[in-house]
Amino acid sequence: MPTVHPLTDLMLISSPSNPRIKQIRALSQRKTRRETGLFFVEGIRPVAEAVALQADIDILIVAPELLRSDFGQETVRTADQVGISTLEVSETVFQTLSRKDGPQGLGAVVRQRWETLEAVQPGDELAWVVLEDVQNPGNLGSILRTCDAVGAAGIILLGDTTDPYDPAAVRSSMGAIFSQRLIRATLDALITWKQQHHLTMIGASDSAEIDYQAMPYGPPILLCMGSEQHGLSDTHTAACDDTVRIPMVGRSDSLNLAVATSVILYEIFNKWRANEQIRQSENHQITK
Repeated sequence: MPTVHPLTDLMLISSPSNPRIKQIRALSQRKTRRETGLFFVEGIRPVAEAVALQADIDILIVAPELLRSDFGQETVRTADQVGISTLEVSETVFQTLSRKDGPQGLGAVVRQRWETLEAVQPGDELAWVVLEDVQNPGNLGSILRTCDAVGAAGIILLGDTTDPYDPAAVRSSMGAIFSQRLIRATLDALITWKQQHHLTMIGASDSAEIDYQAMPYGPPILLCMGSEQHGLSDTHTAACDDTVRIPMVGRSDSLNLAVATSVILYEIFNKWRANEQIRQSENHQITK
C-alpha cells in the first residue's frame, strides 16, 4: 500500500505490483515503447539533461532513500518549479525499475521525439550519421554520445535498426538522447532528401580505396555506417558519393561500429576546426 512520505507529504509507493510501476517497468519492452511513445531513463546525469533541455517529461520517479546527491535533489526541485510531476517510490520499488548495479534513485518517463526527413532543413550543422540495420543498442547509444560531443545534428535510421529508446541505448548515450535529433527513413527517401539539399554522402567500407583522413568532408556531411555483421549494403554503398576506409595493421579485421563511427566523426570535426581557424585568421588579416 502507498504510504505518505514524512518529508514531502507525497504518496510513496512501496509495492512493486502497483499498476503505475508495472506500466513503467513495461517500457523495457520495445512493443510497449512503440505503443505508448514513452521510454524510461534513469540516472542523475541523464535525467538532469532531460530537464535542462526541456524534454517532454511525463513524470519523475524518485527514491528518497537512494537519492543522496545534492545535484540530483536540485534537479528534482528544478523539475518541480517548471511543473513536472514527481512519483516517489521506495528503494525496493526503484530497484525493480533499475538496470544499474548502483541505482541513484532518480529516473524519468519521457515522451519520444522523432522527426521526418521532409520537415528537416539542413543548415550549418557538422554532420548527420546514417545507420543501416544496426542491431546493438549499446553501439547506437555510444554513437549518439559521440555525435553530441562533436556537434553533429543527429542520426537517421534506415532499415531494421535497433530502437534508440532501448534502455541500453539510452544508458550508453549518457543524456545525448535528448540533444540529438532522430529520424527514421527509407534509403529512397534519404537519396531524394540528399539531392534536394545538395548534400554529400560518405560511406565507410573496408573495401574503399580512400583513406578516411584524405576526404575533405565539407559540412554538412551524411556519414553512412552499416550493420555490425555486414557493413553497408551494396545498394546503400552505391548511393554514396564516396566511401572511405580506416586503415588497420593488426590481426583484427574490423573495429567496433561505435569506435569506427567515432574515429571518422572526429576526423570530420578536426577538418572543420582547421578550416574555421583558417577563416578566422583570414578575417583577422582583413580587419587589420
